[in-house]
Amino acid sequence: MEQFQIETAQNVGISQNAAHLGDRMLAFLIDTLVIVIYYVLAFWLLVLLNVDPADQWALSLVMLLPGFLYYLLLESLMDGQTLGKQAMQLRVVKLDGSKPSFASYFIRWMLRLLDVSISSGGVAVFTILLSGKGQRVGDIAAGTTVISEKKRIFLKDTLWRQLPEDYSPRFPQVTIFSDREMQTIKEVYEKARGKGDHKVVLSLSNKIVGLMDVKTDLKPMELVDAVISDYCYYTQER
Repeated sequence: MEQFQIETAQNVGISQNAAHLGDRMLAFLIDTLVIVIYYVLAFWLLVLLNVDPADQWALSLVMLLPGFLYYLLLESLMDGQTLGKQAMQLRVVKLDGSKPSFASYFIRWMLRLLDVSISSGGVAVFTILLSGKGQRVGDIAAGTTVISEKKRIFLKDTLWRQLPEDYSPRFPQVTIFSDREMQTIKEVYEKARGKGDHKVVLSLSNKIVGLMDVKTDLKPMELVDAVISDYCYYTQER
C-alpha cells in the first residue's frame, strides 16, 4: 500500500494510503456481482410482468439503466463509494483534498470504457501500477484517486510507550519475550488493573518472574509495569 501526499488549497499536506490493487480488484468483483444480480432480478421481473412485446424493449431499457449507471450513481450518492468500495473500505478522493464533484465522477465513469471494458481491465491495472498514486486513466483525467481507509495497526504501535530520556531498565531478560507474547501480557495486565483484579496481576507477575528467572522485591503491579516498559525500551532501541 503506497503512501502519497495530498496538497490542499491551503497548502496543507495530508498523507493518504493509495488503495492496494488487490483491494480494488475485490471491490470490482463485488460491484460486478451486485450488477449481475440486479440484471437477473430485472429480467425475472420483466418475465413475471408478462409485458406486451411492443413495450418490452422500452421497459427493458428503463429497468436496466440503473445497472449501466451503477458506478456513476453510487459514487455520486455515497460520497465516492460503491457497495464494493464500501466493503473494502475504499473511497474516491480528489488529489487536491477537495470533495469530488459530479463532473469528476462522470469523467471516471466515462473512461471506464477504456480502463476496464474495452481492455478487460488491462489499461487500469497498468496505469495504477505506474502512476504512483493509484490512478487509472479515469482518475488521471478527473484529478482523483482511490484511497484505503483501513487503519494499519502493528504490534510495535500497540506496545509503544513514551519513556523518559533517562529511563533505566531493570530487566534485560525481557527480551526473551516476543512482540506477541508481550502484547498478551500487556492486554491481560491492563484488563486486570482496570477491574482491580489483583489475583490475575499476581498470577501474571509470578509467571513472568518464573520465565525470566529473576528475583525482585517489586510488588506484582509494579513488576509487570516495569517489564512492559523495559521491553519497550529494548525494542525501541533496536
